[in-house]
Amino acid sequence: MEKVLKKLADELNSLDEASLISLWDKYYQRVQNFTPSREWEEDILILSMIQSVRWKNQLFNQCLSRQSATPSQREDKKDLLRPVRRDKVKKSAKVLRFKPRQ
Repeated sequence: MEKVLKKLADELNSLDEASLISLWDKYYQRVQNFTPSREWEEDILILSMIQSVRWKNQLFNQCLSRQSATPSQREDKKDLLRPVRRDKVKKSAKVLRFKPRQ
């Protein structure tokens, strides 16, 4: 099992983030139309993988930034791994609600 996950991670890590993000809206729309099917399950996994690559790259960049900072700057950046409060004016992401439709 672990070997399969490592192989998936390796493949996913080799993909271009920009190309993946261009597919985000497509898979977001597909998972909005729930059907109890294997296809829907695969679509939600694809959307999750796209999100995970984006998150991984953001975390990588934050950690790299913290590592290259001077000691006084590191103190200021110690909470980089905490969730970032977004400016309410700028719409930067969608939150998916997972609850049954009425």
